[in-house]
Amino acid sequence: QLQASGGGLVQAGGSLRLSCAVSGLIFSSYVMGWFRQAPGKEREFVSAARWRLGDAYYADSVRGRFTISRDNAKLTVYLQMNSLKPEDTAVYYCAAGRPSSVEDASGYDYWGQGTLVTVSS
Repeated sequence: QLQASGGGLVQAGGSLRLSCAVSGLIFSSYVMGWFRQAPGKEREFVSAARWRLGDAYYADSVRGRFTISRDNAKLTVYLQMNSLKPEDTAVYYCAAGRPSSVEDASGYDYWGQGTLVTVSS
């Protein structure tokens, strides 16, 4: 129901846009989030949006560099990533749910398969 794509290899300072195609869900009824997991590390929150409230949330480490957005017609959520750093290297996952806290991964019911982002120095 969630299909993430758009990962790849990019040099530090570059940009990538991740996409998450949503199917089988009422798109606007869910909080959509992005998480990432670097090798040997825990999965961590990156960004999320409560569309009905018009609120977007970002981890401190990506605020000002990443932007979450959506295309209602395409039922797709995007994560625009600019000024990428080597520490952004991770598998990125999109998720949908109704979490009490957008940063809590356990509050999301649906997960995409992940897309790998590698940032070289």
